Amino acid sequence: MSQNFFKWLYPGIKVKRWVFSLLFGVIIVGVGSAFASSPYAFVSAMGVVMILCGIMFIVLSIGKLIISLLTLFLPQRERDIVDILYQRRYLERGPKVVAIGGGHGLSHLLLGLKEYTANLTAIVTVADSGGSSGLLRQQFNIVAPGDIRNCLVALADTPALMGELFQYRFEEGAGLKGHSFGNLFLTAMVQITNGDFKRAVEESSKVLAVRGKVIPSTVHNVHLVAEYMDGSITKGEAKIPQVNAVIKRLFLTPDDAKPTDDALTAIDQADIIVMGPGSLYTSILPNLIIRGMGEALAASKAYKIYVCNVMTQQGETDNFSASDHLRVLLEHSNPKIVDACLINDAVVSNEEALNRYRQENAYPVAADSERIKAMGIKVVATDLLSVADYVRHDSKKLTQALIRLIETQRVIKR
Repeated sequence: MSQNFFKWLYPGIKVKRWVFSLLFGVIIVGVGSAFASSPYAFVSAMGVVMILCGIMFIVLSIGKLIISLLTLFLPQRERDIVDILYQRRYLERGPKVVAIGGGHGLSHLLLGLKEYTANLTAIVTVADSGGSSGLLRQQFNIVAPGDIRNCLVALADTPALMGELFQYRFEEGAGLKGHSFGNLFLTAMVQITNGDFKRAVEESSKVLAVRGKVIPSTVHNVHLVAEYMDGSITKGEAKIPQVNAVIKRLFLTPDDAKPTDDALTAIDQADIIVMGPGSLYTSILPNLIIRGMGEALAASKAYKIYVCNVMTQQGETDNFSASDHLRVLLEHSNPKIVDACLINDAVVSNEEALNRYRQENAYPVAADSERIKAMGIKVVATDLLSVADYVRHDSKKLTQALIRLIETQRVIKR
């Protein structure tokens, strides 16, 4: 133990100077205290001055010592230490928020919410069957890693380069082309953890210093199945939108898949639960139709918010209004899983962007607030649009609207 103690005095650690400065301050305070008790006024006054100087040395030394130690664990971020400490302490006081979904919609939501609270949990679908995730599922018999990867990167508290690394997609190379590094990393982590996908996500979260938690909605290797109005059936998340028929119902195979214990615990302990934005049938519902998930959401005392998409999606929500989205959500899960619905009521004025969507038979979702109110659900309609090349939710507007709704509800509860 004494050997480890003397290691603190090795050159280059930048600790010795502040330790000696601290000791010097303590000595000055001690000497000053002796002088301050002198019957002579001049000597006593000098003692008080020495005590004040000693205290200044002690405070300065402790502060510098803490910074020196922290910079050992946070290299290159010395200037950010105060901001990091303040942010962590402030965000730790935030409400417990659970976000449920998948795809780009959920990751964009997390980017905004992580600046509001550190008590943030993402429950993510693992039913993706297309692209890199689909290939890895076939080859390694694992659940889809793609949406998990996007959420890990969104909540990462590491330098931007690490996020870019996880999102990097190989454009060439036999066996690599089309795969993202993050998907391969998660797949390798599953192999290292002996097929434990939950642990693989936890270990990956440590690598990316994730702010909050990312939890798979299930660790069963589920596949999404759609039954259409004409009785036909299509299996596979990526294939469902390609049929261009009205979906009657959605279910999973195997049908005995269960939610993860962590997901159920997060739902039970949540203050706020947010569902969406994201593809209704292929990002949000795959989480809600897992056996037991609807019941857990209905039983939760959290305030439950559904964020409706701003555009319809061909093959999934053709001609859907906001109330249609909500109706399907409730029919597939439980009537008590939504307390409020957040919808966009701003008009898309960019004709060029609209024309691109029309070519794909996608149109703005009608904000039929009155029909939602008639369903007994609170509705907040506001401008949530971001229109550039794509019409989507503006992350900042969405976050601000959610925070206003959350804070209003918290005030009411108090």
